[in-house]
Amino acid sequence: MIRVTEFRKASVLVGLITFSCLLAAPAWAEEQAISADLPAEQIRATLPLDDLRKFTEVFARIKDAYVEEISDQELLENAIKGMLSGLDPHSTYLEPKAYEELEESTSGEFGGLGIEVGMEDGFVKVIAPIDDTPAQRAGVMAGDLIIKLGDEPVKGMSLQDAVGKMRGKPGTILTLTIMRDGESAPIELDVERAIIRVTSIKSRTLEPGYGYIRITQFQEETGKQFREAVSALLQENDDTLNGLVIDVRNNPGGILQAAVETSDAVLDEGLIVYTEGRIQSSRLRFNARAGDVTNGTPIIVLINGGSASASEILAGALQDHGRAVVMGTRSFGKGSVQTIIPLDETHAIKMTTARYFTPDGRSIQARGIRPDIEVRPATLTEQSGGAIYSEANLSGHLDNGDKNEEDAAEDSSGTRDNNRDFQLQSALNLLKGMRILGNKEAPVQ
Repeated sequence: MIRVTEFRKASVLVGLITFSCLLAAPAWAEEQAISADLPAEQIRATLPLDDLRKFTEVFARIKDAYVEEISDQELLENAIKGMLSGLDPHSTYLEPKAYEELEESTSGEFGGLGIEVGMEDGFVKVIAPIDDTPAQRAGVMAGDLIIKLGDEPVKGMSLQDAVGKMRGKPGTILTLTIMRDGESAPIELDVERAIIRVTSIKSRTLEPGYGYIRITQFQEETGKQFREAVSALLQENDDTLNGLVIDVRNNPGGILQAAVETSDAVLDEGLIVYTEGRIQSSRLRFNARAGDVTNGTPIIVLINGGSASASEILAGALQDHGRAVVMGTRSFGKGSVQTIIPLDETHAIKMTTARYFTPDGRSIQARGIRPDIEVRPATLTEQSGGAIYSEANLSGHLDNGDKNEEDAAEDSSGTRDNNRDFQLQSALNLLKGMRILGNKEAPVQ
C-alpha cells in the first residue's frame, strides 16, 4: 500500500473523539427540533439556509442535465469528499478500501511501493520513501513531485485516486515520472510493487560505547521496541553507553501514542506534547513518567525534511527538555493531528481535529523543528596523498620513554560505514567530543 501522510490512528484521540461525536448527535437533533418554533430570523442565523438552498439546486441541476446519468449516492459521496478535501491536505473521506488499508498500515505490513505521499499544487509529493522498500531502492527521494503514474498525468487526480493507482499486484512494474529540485528535466523511475513489511526499529553499535537506533516510522509497538533496542545496546556495550544517536530522518510519522512512549523512555519527567482543538476531547496533555532507560546517556536526534509529525513530536520534546541535541536539517512541519471517525462498519472520515505543541508551547505546523546544529547531507571521500612521515620515521629518533604506551594503530574498520553518512558521522563525532569534555578533570590549583 502507498501510505498517505498520517493515514493512521492517533490511538488515544480516536476513541475519545469518536465517542464525543456520537454523544453529540441527539443533542443536535433536539436543538433542531426546538428551533422549529423560533422566528425565521433566528432559524436563518442557526442554519446557512441560502447556502443549503444553493447546494440542493446544484444537486438537482446535475441530476437533470449532466451528460451521463449519476446516482444520488455517488453525488452525495462526492460532496462529502469535497467538504473534507477542501479543509486541508490531510482530511479525507475513507471509503471501504481506504478504510481497510488504514487498518493494515498500523500493523507494519501492506502492499505497494513503500512511500509516504501528500498533495502539493495538484501533484503527488513524496514525503519520504520508507526504508528497505522498492521505492527507496529505485531512487525515490523525499521532496520528489510525482507528475505521472505510468502514462497517466497526476494533475486532476485526488490523492486517494493516485494512491489507488500506485497499488497493484506484487511483482508488477509502475513507472513514476517525477520532478526533482535541481533537475531541469523529469526523471522516470521504474518501481516494482511488493508486499511491504516495515520494521519500525533498527539498532546497532556504531563504535564501542556508541549506539544507533533508527526509527523508520511510529507503529503500535515502537515504544516497546525502542526500549528493547536500548537494552540490547547496553548489553552489547557492557551496560555503558557513552552516546546514542536516534535517527528519524525520512520518518513520516505514525501513531501519536508511539511517539509519546518513545519520548517517555528517555525522559524522567515533564510534559512531552499537548494538543489543542475546538472540542474538549481533543485537548490532551502527555507527561513523562519517572525512569530513563538510557541512564542519562547523551543523545543526538537526527532529522531532515522527511521527518514529519510523530518524528517532530519526539525531536521537539527532547529538544525542549535539553535531553538531546537535534542535528540535521529543518523537519517537514506537520503539526496537526488527524482523528479517524467511523461512520459505519466500512466508511469513516479522517479529519484534522487538533494542533500539537512541544513542551515549550511551539507549534511546528508549516514551520518544522529547527535543528540545534544544522548539518546538510554530503558525501565524504577520502583524499589519497603521498606518504606521511613523522618523527618516528627519522633515523636515530629518541624513544618516547613511556614503556606502557601501545603503538598499535587503532582499527578504523568500524567507522567505515559511518563515514558514508556525513550527518551520522557528524553526530558520532559530537558525541565523542561531549564524552571527552565530560571526562576532563578540573585543573589542580
